[in-house]
Amino acid sequence: MKVNHDSPDELAAHMHLLQIELVKLQRHFIQQGERILVILEGRDGAGKDGTIKRIVEHLSPRDTRVVALGKPSDRESGQWFFQRYVPHLPARGEFVLFNRSWYNRAGVEPVMGFCTPQEHEEFMKTVVPFEEMLANSGIRLLKYYLDITRQEQEHRLEDRRRNPLKQWKISPIDQVALHKWKAYGHARDVMLQRTHHKAAPWTVIRADDKHLARLNIICHLLSQIDYPDRDPALLDWDTKVVIEWPTESAGLPPLA
Repeated sequence: MKVNHDSPDELAAHMHLLQIELVKLQRHFIQQGERILVILEGRDGAGKDGTIKRIVEHLSPRDTRVVALGKPSDRESGQWFFQRYVPHLPARGEFVLFNRSWYNRAGVEPVMGFCTPQEHEEFMKTVVPFEEMLANSGIRLLKYYLDITRQEQEHRLEDRRRNPLKQWKISPIDQVALHKWKAYGHARDVMLQRTHHKAAPWTVIRADDKHLARLNIICHLLSQIDYPDRDPALLDWDTKVVIEWPTESAGLPPLA
């Protein structure tokens, strides 16, 4: 069942079926003691919060954690860069989602001047070995980057400012997101090129249509992990929405 432009009722029905598949998946990896870590990155307003909400909505709250770390404290700023993330990694039978992650050092921090060029380069040199170490320890790591057009970002950030229910999402970073559009795009491209690797490849999601983006991410996620009673007919994602890089990335498709 390929995810495409269906009616709202059909989209909701498809989401319900995919959430049932997520419950099947979680039941399996709890029984097997597997550890799953999902990283969601993307431009401001790309839909990370809404995507995570749909993924975890019907999962066990005891075995599912969403991690969204704030600004590091003075003490954390003096630690090994990855140190504050390590306590949040999944234990046996846990499903952890990072709403932004250590990849702040590849995107927001260099663009906003929150790290030095030397700190950025050190991250780029060490993140792949770090993720390979996680994979070798048995953690299944899935990385998604949600990409939207400049026009769509402008629309969503304006809606965020006007909607009283979304005021909590507003941050100083939002105020400069559009002004630094090209800088963020360059940082994204460098990140994808240098941190895509076999143990933890990147998958880019075209997220201008947030409903299709959510469905397609879940389809792709479910397809990456074997579990009993999987319904393969539900997991045929749209290749115009989900872009998988080759294992050895050589030339990336043009992004917004």
